Formats: sequence, C-alpha cells, structure tokens
Amino acid sequence: MGQTITVDGMSCEHCEETVKDALTSVDGVTAASADREASTAEIEGSAATDDLLAAVEDAGYEASA
Repeated sequence: MGQTITVDGMSCEHCEETVKDALTSVDGVTAASADREASTAEIEGSAATDDLLAAVEDAGYEASA
C-alpha cells in the first residue's frame, strides 16, 4: 500500500535524505522517497499514517496527511 504525505521545510538534498531515513526507520515501511520541490514524501508499506507523520516531525520537519 502506498501513501503520500506533505512535508514542509525541505530545502536541499540532505533534507530529502533525512526525511527518507526517518520514514524508513518506521516499522512497516518497505520504501520511501522525498521530493523537496513538491514538498511530498511517498511511502510504501503498511505503516500507520500517524507513525509516519511523527517520524518526520521528530526529524525536524512539518508533516501532514
């Protein structure tokens, strides 16, 4: 199952990697990518949306479903 969330605050490639790493650390995530230009992240797997949002926010970015 795939999900797309909105991530605000990414300004560089390092930001994208930080968001990706935060998302892939969540149980149930099989793949993740982040796009700073679109302000989105795409996630594959069975993780709960609330867990994904919390991981991104813990990494220092604003996230919403």
